[in-house]
Amino acid sequence: MCGCGIRSLRYLAEAKADFVMANDGNDAHRRVILGNLKSIERGSGDEKRWVVTHFDANRVLSECYLKREFFDLIDIDSFGSDSSFLRTVFNAVKRDGLLYLTSTDGYSSGGHRPNNSLASYGAYILPMPYSNEIGLRMLIGGAVREASAQGYHVSPLFSYYSYHGPVFRVMLRVHRKALPDNRHYGFISYCNHCGNSQAYSWEELGQMSCPCSNTIGSSSLVVSGPLWTGPLHDATHITKMLNLAEKWGWVGDGTGTDLEKLLSRMIDESDPRLPFGYIKLDEMASRAKMNSPSLKTMMSAVQKEGYVASRSHIASNAIKTNCPMVACIRIAKELQGCQKN
Repeated sequence: MCGCGIRSLRYLAEAKADFVMANDGNDAHRRVILGNLKSIERGSGDEKRWVVTHFDANRVLSECYLKREFFDLIDIDSFGSDSSFLRTVFNAVKRDGLLYLTSTDGYSSGGHRPNNSLASYGAYILPMPYSNEIGLRMLIGGAVREASAQGYHVSPLFSYYSYHGPVFRVMLRVHRKALPDNRHYGFISYCNHCGNSQAYSWEELGQMSCPCSNTIGSSSLVVSGPLWTGPLHDATHITKMLNLAEKWGWVGDGTGTDLEKLLSRMIDESDPRLPFGYIKLDEMASRAKMNSPSLKTMMSAVQKEGYVASRSHIASNAIKTNCPMVACIRIAKELQGCQKN
């Protein structure tokens, strides 16, 4: 899973890791990996800095557990929706350690393979307009489920989506203590008729409806889950990341503008008042049958009405807000000078 070993090299050279175990199941990559790591002295015995192996990830994790060798950070950069490692990875991470998980399965997050998402992450996913955020929540939810089965719980420090792949990455903190309640592990609904989204707990199953209809289980309602419904990021952790980036010269003085923008946007997304999902301005304009206002203008108008709003790092022409779709449409029409419906 370490590919060519470049990230392993960066952990050693930039993060100053004491030790890195770089494992890739394909031993044909060995020469390239060794070539990339050779700039860091390997060391020996207790002073060994790195080692390269070529085994199945579950075997490596299980052997580390049996040897009582635990890691501060385990980075599993898997392909597709391979979640077979989720059960063994918790055995090899230290108390309060970090798990950096990956999915590249855009079909499942888009709701096109619900049986596959159910098998991989325990979540039945159907098409929703904020599918790329669903992909992150699906991945976190799968980790929440496996952690709970072993008496742990996890909390996301940051979640990142990149269209190139696509790639879904989440950094999780593992807590080995009493499990919290499941208020952030539930179901998400989207109404195709009015565009409203809601979260439902396990206790509310069978009582799902939309404000636009008094009918429980309306045919316009699409439900996905169970998955993570809580915050995607920890603002305190990301603020520390941004401060470190400034200290190391990765941002500021005209450098690292993309990184600074990304971290700043994640901090904005961390507002606990913001719900899951986002509203695409194109969808809102289509429902309102009008041209879309600019994102900046729309955000300002929504905030003036007392709602919370931020940009989304996932979709460039979308806002995260606790303002319902119906209210967004009204605000947009008022901005365009249209009469209220």
